[in-house]
Order: sequence, then C-alpha cells, then structure tokens
Amino acid sequence: MGRIFISAAHGGKEAGGIDPGAIAGGTTEAREMILLRDLMVTELRARNIEVLGVPDDLSAARTIDWINSRARPKDVAIEIHADAANNPSVRGGSIFYIANNDQRKQHAELVLTGLLRRVPQLPNRGAKPDTDSGLGSLTFCRRTAIASLLLQVGFISSPDDRTLLQSRRRDFALGIVDGLVAWSRAIDPSPDTTPEANYPQINININGQNYFEQGILINGNAYIPIDLADRLRIDLSTAPQVRRLTYRRIVYIKAIELKDFNISVSWDSSTRTLNLRSILTVCAGQLNQIIANGHTTELQLQLFLQKNNENGLMKFPDLPKLYREEGAIEGVNYDIAFCQMCLETDFLRFGGDLKPEQNNFAGLGSIGGGSEAATFPSARIGVRAHIQHLKAYASLEPLVKEEVDPRFRFVTRGIAPSIEQLSGRWSADLDYGAKIIAMLKRLYQSAKLID
Repeated sequence: MGRIFISAAHGGKEAGGIDPGAIAGGTTEAREMILLRDLMVTELRARNIEVLGVPDDLSAARTIDWINSRARPKDVAIEIHADAANNPSVRGGSIFYIANNDQRKQHAELVLTGLLRRVPQLPNRGAKPDTDSGLGSLTFCRRTAIASLLLQVGFISSPDDRTLLQSRRRDFALGIVDGLVAWSRAIDPSPDTTPEANYPQINININGQNYFEQGILINGNAYIPIDLADRLRIDLSTAPQVRRLTYRRIVYIKAIELKDFNISVSWDSSTRTLNLRSILTVCAGQLNQIIANGHTTELQLQLFLQKNNENGLMKFPDLPKLYREEGAIEGVNYDIAFCQMCLETDFLRFGGDLKPEQNNFAGLGSIGGGSEAATFPSARIGVRAHIQHLKAYASLEPLVKEEVDPRFRFVTRGIAPSIEQLSGRWSADLDYGAKIIAMLKRLYQSAKLID
C-alpha cells in the first residue's frame, strides 16, 4: 500500500496575497479544510498508514510540484475543498476525477462512499469527471503525477453544510480516511518508468483511421507517443504543463491533455481503443469569439438546460428561442450568451441578489451603482439587454434594436472581443471567461457537436 498525500485547498500565496478560498458564516474555506486535513492526518497515522500533508503556504501550482517531487508510483493524492454558491440552499458533497478514466471514477466513488457512510446527512452530489467542473478541467486532477482526486466536502455557503462540518468534523475526517484507505488498497501497482516496465498497450484511432503505433495505459490513463501531436497540428513546445514521460526510449504524453487543444478524446473499453478527433473548425476556431454565429438549435438549448435543471424552463419556456433570436439580430453568438446566462443564474435557479422576476439573466447592474441588479419588464427585454451588453464589449458596430441595456454607454466599445477578456471586467473573477468556455464546451458536448 502506497503513501497518501493530502492537500487542504487554498491558504497559500496566490497573486501576491494569501488565498482564503470561499468566505461565509464568519469562516473561510482555507481554515475549515486545514482543520479537517489535520484530523485526517492524525487518523491515518493512528492506522499506521504513511501520510504526507502538503504545507499550507504553497500556491496551487507549487502544491502540485511539491507532491510530484516526492511521489512514488503506488502513492495517491487528494485535495479537499468546500464549494460555494449564490443560493444558500445548495448543498452536498461531490468528488472529481480526471475525465475518461473509468478506474479513477471507481476510486472516486470509494472515497465519497466512505464520507457519506459516516455523514449520511450530507447530500450526495456524486462522482464527476473534471470536465463537469466550473473551469472545464481541474489542474490537481490533470497535473498531479500520481493517482489524484479532488473532493468537495460540502458547501461552505450553506448554513446546513457548514454547521454539519463544524459540529461533526471528526466524522467527516473518519469517513474520508475510510475511503482513502479503500482507494489506496485498490490501486494496482504502477511499474517504474525503467526498461523493465511493461505497461499495457492500447490502440489509437485518429479521425476515424487506425494509427499504426500503439499507446500505453498507466494507472488507468491513456498515454500516446508525442509524435501524434504533430499529426494533429498541435504545438507543444509552448505547453510545458503537458505531462511527458519516457518509456522504452519513446516520449509519451497524457492523452486527456489534448482536450485543451480542441481535440476530442474518448475511450472504447471493448476494443481498448483511444479515439482522437479534431473538433470541427466551426466549433473550435471561433469558440471564444463573441461576435460570431451560434451553432445549436432551440431544442438543443432546451435539452441542455433541462439536463442541468429539470425545472429551468417552467418560468421561462421561451428563453432558448429568445436568445437565438436576439443574438442573431445583433450578431452575437447566442451559444455564448446562453452559457453565460446558465453560469450567472445557476441554470435559472437564481439565488443571491438575482430574482426571477427581475428578468435579469446576466447580473447586469443598474445605473447609479445601486445594491440591486437591474430589472427588466419582460424576459425578451432582459435577454436583449444581455445581448446588447455583450455587443458593447465585443464590437464597435451600432445596435440594431433600441438600446435597453442600462450600462451600454459605460462600456469601452470593442474592448473584449473574446470570452476570456470578460474576466475582471464583466465579473471580478479572473477565471470568469474560462468558466463560460467550459460551459460552452459542455453545451456542445450535450448537442453532440463535439465529443
């Protein structure tokens, strides 16, 4: 049985200051996770299991470097977080694993089950691939060299979850430790990267054609020869974060990393084949451009919303139609606007200072800097204001429809033609653009436009 690395999320130095994580109820995510981590370390040592706690003052990037510099093939790593939402009624624990790794999914379920057995009052939000996270991928799951998982032990923004964690912290620790021990024991021995190593081979299919060379499977993750990156027109020379390893004098890269370069990655377990496909230019080349055409149908938008909130269309049944129509009028990619709406309203659950009756689907502020967001007389006008605000940021062209966006005149026209440039402008969140892009990819996957 290998060693267990435990990282308490946040608390380290980020952007020149200490990162407290989410803040709610007079406490911080960093403080709660450090206290929980310390109990977990104590319990694991009491069971004679070697455990390494990551130092609290490290940034997210240095945390991964710290683990990777010490890790051995049989070790496992977990990072514990508390989630946060605008709506205080949102609750529950969830766990994320690297996408397209069925083995890691099973491991994630072991850990989450251990927690829920000790704390059955905590709602189960399930084991999820990291592509379902707000950012579309999780660095801890992708960059950590050994088997790794990211656990969210509840919502610090929920009074119920917060009270449960603070009053039963030891039960949380015991449950997670139970799951960690089960996971660690389930890990198959990973051979060292030496000439004696013997990784299982896998088949590779590129854009429907079988590739003559094979890949390898390491700890449930598919690796491919780095030469394939050139065939797929991917320049990895400026991507040092992509994990590389040498096996029998061939350099391999982790296949899942290619998703960041608009490559579809899927796995056929029956034939042990890794399928790689270049995403269509129509979806990839202009993915981040706000002034562009949308690609989805009204039905595809409806199904995406219902999949994430089955009650989402009850109050606003025409919203997909409105976004398509208003976006087309002003030349704004309605797919982007719709995904931004899903992000801002939590798929029309609202919460926080946004209320359904305001018909404000993008957190638009009112004139004068009042505490409440702007209110619009109808859903169509609310959508129109949203589209107009996006056009203000992304284009110098005049509006087609009469101006209804209360803050249109305050935007420096054309300052943000791409989604990423909305970060720190539309929202203070510097990951805001990345979250919209991740939502957009989820929409296109749901619509079968990409895999």
